[in-house]
Amino acid sequence: MRCATKGVSMTAQAHPPLSEPRPLGEVRRWPGSFGDRLTSPLPGVTDFVRLALRGERLRPSSEGWAQITELPFQPGPLPVVGCGELALTWVGHASYVLRIGGLTVLTDPVWSQRIVGTPGRVTPVGVAWEDLPPIDAVVISHNHYDHLDAPTLDRLPRDTPLFVPAGLAEWVRSRGFTQVTELDWWEAVELEGEAGPVRFDFVPSHHWSRRGLTDTCRSLWGGWVLTAPDGQRLYFAGDTGYGHWFGEIGSRYPGIDMALLPIGAYEPRWMLSPVHTSPEEAVQACADLGARMMSPMHWATFLLSAEPPLEPLRRVRAAWRAAGRPAEDLWDLPVGGSRVLGRS
Repeated sequence: MRCATKGVSMTAQAHPPLSEPRPLGEVRRWPGSFGDRLTSPLPGVTDFVRLALRGERLRPSSEGWAQITELPFQPGPLPVVGCGELALTWVGHASYVLRIGGLTVLTDPVWSQRIVGTPGRVTPVGVAWEDLPPIDAVVISHNHYDHLDAPTLDRLPRDTPLFVPAGLAEWVRSRGFTQVTELDWWEAVELEGEAGPVRFDFVPSHHWSRRGLTDTCRSLWGGWVLTAPDGQRLYFAGDTGYGHWFGEIGSRYPGIDMALLPIGAYEPRWMLSPVHTSPEEAVQACADLGARMMSPMHWATFLLSAEPPLEPLRRVRAAWRAAGRPAEDLWDLPVGGSRVLGRS
């Protein structure tokens, strides 16, 4: 039985008009590089020399490492969600279990204990793999190892629908997946849910891509806007610096209920600001998007930069208060925590 909807038209809501959905599983050809999409130059050798000369590092100090025992980890059962309800469960880093429009969706799933070039997880995975319900779709923001984890993908059924950035489908198909759809910015696909089609729009971000030594910017990067048939709308930023795209996304997709925004991996600021938002910038990005609520992510899992592990949470709470936003609209979940829109 299909769930009743509120009768909200996604086309009527959008301004400017949204693109027509692309065919699922479409095989496409792309340019050899997306380097022209960069909004800032990538860090080079001189930046790492500067880092060394200044005595700075890309990992927390020993005092910072001592904070990892205080990081929030409160796993619980996945919530039971009814038709028309939007639910989040934070697995850690940029991985969520989402329930929207009757679909269960994973974002940038990383269940591995360790990723390439980074110390292991400092908090456990928030949801045991065997506790997951059947997965209806997976969205990937870009191909960096902390967002695209091959061992985790390999645990999925090969007919799972995967939605990926332009230029990344060949890599995913090479692992045996048969339902892979790649999109350019501002393109979309639809997937049938219990109440009708859920729309997945791929949107720009201020970031980049690379997985090896010779593939810099060979695939695209971005975020996702998910829209349910009843008009509920969620934005997943993936990985991004602060910039003009947030306002553009908010203009094209008004009425965002929830924004999943990164708040960690930002120090030293002179080096990382083009590609990672600070907590204060994440709060500003939420305002630019016109989003009603925010869930902070991309912290408390893998220590990728120099700020103390607990600092992102303290700063994002302070920035949220300073912006005059209601405390209940900041969904600062612990790893493993869940919330359902309209319920605690």
